[in-house]
Amino acid sequence: MSDSAQPRRIVILGTGGTIAGRATVAGDNVGYKAGQVPVQELLAGLPAWADQAVDVEQVAQINSKDMTLPVWQALVARLVAHLQRPEVAGVVITHGTDTIEETAWLLQRLLRPARPVVLTCAMRPATAVSPDGPQNLSDALAVVQAPGACGVSVVCGGQAHLAKDVAKVHPYRVQPFSSGEAGPLGVVEEGRLRRFRDWPAAAPEGLDQAAADRFAALRALPRVAWVTSHADADGGLVDALVMQAAHSPDQACRGIVVAGTGNGSLHERLQAALHRARDAGMRVVLATRCTEGSVVGWSAQPFPDLDGLSPAKARLALSLQLAGV
Repeated sequence: MSDSAQPRRIVILGTGGTIAGRATVAGDNVGYKAGQVPVQELLAGLPAWADQAVDVEQVAQINSKDMTLPVWQALVARLVAHLQRPEVAGVVITHGTDTIEETAWLLQRLLRPARPVVLTCAMRPATAVSPDGPQNLSDALAVVQAPGACGVSVVCGGQAHLAKDVAKVHPYRVQPFSSGEAGPLGVVEEGRLRRFRDWPAAAPEGLDQAAADRFAALRALPRVAWVTSHADADGGLVDALVMQAAHSPDQACRGIVVAGTGNGSLHERLQAALHRARDAGMRVVLATRCTEGSVVGWSAQPFPDLDGLSPAKARLALSLQLAGV
C-alpha cells in the first residue's frame, strides 16, 4: 500500500465524563456535573486536531460511575463499525476516569483490535481554570498515530497504559492512573509516544467480530458480587447472597470475586461462607486487595484466580465467562 493510500482518518467517540464536565463556578474542580460538554466542542481550538481528518460521534453523555451494559453495547457497536472502515487509522474515546479501566479492559477482551483504540479522560472539568482534558486529548492523538499502534490503551497525564494493567489509584491528582509493577506502555513527549513496552496481541482477523456479536446479544450481564476480606470479617454478606439466590432465582448472584489480603488470604469465617456459596452453585474466584502484584498460586489455594486481574476486572471477566462471551 502506498503512503498516500494509508488509512488517515481518526474517529472520536464521546461518552461523557469529567472531561466533558461543567461547573457553575469557574475553577470548581469538585462540585461539577460530568458529561455536559459535547465532544465536538471539546475539540474546538485544539491545534493538534486542526489538520486531521476527524469524524466525531457522541455515543453517550454520562458520568462513568453510572456505566451500564447498554452504554457498553452501544460503544462496542460503534467501535466495530468504525474499525471496519478501511480509511480509519484508529479511534479515540473520551470517558470518565472512574470506570475507564473496566471499559478499556472490556474492549480489549472482546475485540483485540489490530488498530489502536485510545481512551482518554480528565480529572478537571472543561470549566476549570486549568483543565487537563485538552492536553490529554492531544496526547491521545499522538498515541493513536504512533507507529505500530494496536489494541486498547488509556492516555492521561502524559502517560499511556495498557488496558490489562491500568488502574485508577488516586482520587484527585491529574495523573491518577498506574500500571503497577508492569509500568506504563510509554510516555507522550511533545506529541510523540516514547514506548517502553510492546503493544498487545491483536486478533488474527484484526477484530473479534464473533465476541462482539455475542456481547451485543446480551440482555443482561450475569450478576457477580465483589467482597473483600479484612480483619474481623464474617460470611454474612455471602450467606445473604446464597439465600437470595434460593428465594429469587431471577435475581440470583451467579458468581463472587473475593479480594483477599496479601497473597489472596481469607478470613476463616469468610472462607467458610465462600465454600458454602460454591457448594450452592456459585462461581468463586480469588484476587488480592493489594494494589500491586497478583496472587501467586499455592497448593492449598481455596479458589482459582483469573490471570492476575484486579478485583474490578476479575468481576467483569467472571461475568463475561458466565454469559458465554
